[in-house]
Amino acid sequence: MEPSWILLAAGLVLVLLVVAWVLRSRARRAATSVPPAAPPGRVVAPGERLRRGLAATRQRLTAPLESVFGRAGGDVERTLGELEEVLVGADVGVATAGALVARVRERVPSGAEASAVRRAVREEMCELLAGTPAPAPSSKPWVVLVMGVNGVGKTTTIGKLAALHRQSGRRVLLVAADTFRAAASDQLAVWAERVGADLVRQRPGSDPAAVVFDGLQAAKARAIDVVLVDTAGRLHTRTNLMEELRKLRRVIAREVPGAPHETLLVLDATTGQNAVAQARTFSEAATVTGVVLTKLDGTARGGVAIAVRREIGAPLQYVGLGEGVEDLRPFDARDFVDALFGGEADA
Repeated sequence: MEPSWILLAAGLVLVLLVVAWVLRSRARRAATSVPPAAPPGRVVAPGERLRRGLAATRQRLTAPLESVFGRAGGDVERTLGELEEVLVGADVGVATAGALVARVRERVPSGAEASAVRRAVREEMCELLAGTPAPAPSSKPWVVLVMGVNGVGKTTTIGKLAALHRQSGRRVLLVAADTFRAAASDQLAVWAERVGADLVRQRPGSDPAAVVFDGLQAAKARAIDVVLVDTAGRLHTRTNLMEELRKLRRVIAREVPGAPHETLLVLDATTGQNAVAQARTFSEAATVTGVVLTKLDGTARGGVAIAVRREIGAPLQYVGLGEGVEDLRPFDARDFVDALFGGEADA
């Protein structure tokens, strides 16, 4: 009997070691998916961070533009024709580039100098991108529904938004309604602990609508100021998943009158015109109140911001310029265009 007990004890120890290894691996993966805090050192001003983030797009856009303006010679129509080609090449999109050039044509006389055309381009971009900033919470709980396809940085964006609200002294609750991907819930849990937010989640595979219901009940019971709802990374071509998104909105509206107060669509700038297609489809499924454009620091396709704004009408409210918490910043059209062109507007 004694050898049997020894074998049983050894087997139990082995099982416990395997379970501990699995749990530790999952915790490590969740932790590494959350950007680390900014290292100590020189603080980079927000405007400089935006300028750095748009460096690749600026190189792709402004060098060809300067070439166009440099040989314009007062031939406005030729300049505008070449301008349209440059804008399309910077992922502004064919339709948006055409509309932008048409508006510039209305602003400048036929014999205008290149500098006047350049100023008109900048002003038209500013006017096209201008929009209302993200509203400050005016009721309690203030419910924000966040949606987007897999891989755009949606869950990370929610964590960063939670940090912004916490910095303003608000109590925040994260609702892990992406129940199909266990890592998303784990990632939110790490963010909640890091920024001091509450968290409501259920086991993987649970009904997302039930998780949202529980989250809203908890928010009301705990006097939460802001509720951020993470949704599954839906493929915009999947009709059944888009219908589920509509269901979540109905549950939210029933439990909190007037909610969701914001519906944010997260888009990945590196996907170019595919981001425009996603924006179009999601706006058909839900009223998008604001757009978050992520990964601008890793792409030369920042011009897609203009295309998205014109396509669905919803304002850009945040841009992601890196992995740090401080790299999610409110969108400002003038700052964006100045960073895109590399300096202040022409005199």
